[in-house]
This record gives sequence, C-alpha cells and structure tokens, in this order.
Amino acid sequence: MNKIFILLGTNLGDRLQQLSLAKQSLEQQIGLIMQESSIYETAAWGVEDQPSFLNQVILISSPLSALECLNLTQKIELDLGRVRLKKWGERAIDIDLLYFNDEVINHPNLIIPHPFISERRFTLEPLAEIAPTYIHPVYKKNNVSLLNNCKDELPVKKISDDESYRH
Repeated sequence: MNKIFILLGTNLGDRLQQLSLAKQSLEQQIGLIMQESSIYETAAWGVEDQPSFLNQVILISSPLSALECLNLTQKIELDLGRVRLKKWGERAIDIDLLYFNDEVINHPNLIIPHPFISERRFTLEPLAEIAPTYIHPVYKKNNVSLLNNCKDELPVKKISDDESYRH
C-alpha cells in the first residue's frame, strides 16, 4: 500500500464542511485515512487579499498510483465546487499531494514532493504535527527541521485538535 500525505485547504463556504466532505470523498475513492492533523486557520499565501483558509494534512493508505490519485483528487475538487480562476486564488477546496511514499516524481502533471512544501508554514505546521520525523526525499531533512527553517511568516493558528472537528 502507498502512503500519501495530502494537504486540504478551503476558504469559501462552510469551510469545516468542505474539509469533511473532501475527507469522505478521499476515503471512498482513494483509500483509508490513517492520520489527520489538527485543523489550522491560515492567512492566504501567494494572493493575500482573500479570506483566510482552513488547512489540514491527512495520511492516506492507498493501492493507487500517484497519477491515479492526482486524477481522483482533481475530480473530487471539481465535485466539491472548485473553480480555477487564478493561481493561488480563493477556492471551495484544494487537495494537494505532498508526499507519495518516499518517491521523487517529475511528471508534466505532477511533482512529488510538492514543490512548495518547504516555503509554506500552513503546510509544514500540520505536516510536522502528524509526521515530524518523515524525511523529505529531496532535501533530506525531516518536517520539523523544514518548519524550523521556513521563512514564511504568515500566521498559522491551530483551531482544533478536538475530535468534533474531524470527520
């Protein structure tokens, strides 16, 4: 089984419901959710003039390939109302594949590990929470080390490690 770390993000509509619906769809279509981080409220990154996001990292166990997972996550995004108007713009749901096992994948449609992991505090905070010692296969540093060296200063606030916020 493949181990896939996935970042979920949403800043439109009922954000908690969007996270829950995304996790339900991922479990139905891709595989078993083995771990979930707390939910974090984060300032928008890239295009900052937009509502704040809720972000969460999950770990899924799946028999599917990385490209099969990408195709399904993009379908789930569309099913949940994702409209791609501009890069890093607001969205009902965003599903990013962060790590796929310890593989390095350079495909025209998919780069693994996700190319912005080390630059985004909103990714590293929840990732370091559930996988602190996981080693980035390119940088050869664990997630805590990447977080400690991250230059992103946008606020990331844990809003829940309470089970009532989880699916």
